[in-house]
Amino acid sequence: MTGFADLWAADGVLEFPFASAEYPSRLDGRDAVREYLRDYNNYLAPERVVAREIHEVADADRVVAEFEVAGTIVASGQPYRMRYIAVITAKDGEIAHYRDYWSPLAAAEAMGGAGELMSFANSTTSTT
Repeated sequence: MTGFADLWAADGVLEFPFASAEYPSRLDGRDAVREYLRDYNNYLAPERVVAREIHEVADADRVVAEFEVAGTIVASGQPYRMRYIAVITAKDGEIAHYRDYWSPLAAAEAMGGAGELMSFANSTTSTT
């Protein structure tokens, strides 16, 4: 996830339009994205993108990506599969803006319940 965070522009933005009140809805800057993702692999181990479709839009610097990630829930060892839609804007080869449309309900179900998802959310908001 460190490599993923490194794709952001220093002032890039990551937004979660479907975030619950307890979860961050916006992160400003590469450092905030890096801090948010710091413990990600303690909870989820993404292994591969199993499906993807890229949609070009009128703005040449923006794409809409639909993708599914497969991996493992670290605490349980159970498989994890989650579908995402992202609207990504790049500038000078870096991510300037990333809107991540994921389902907190689907994530909670995959992780074994809302408590597990909230544990992850609390770990990401404690220092951001």
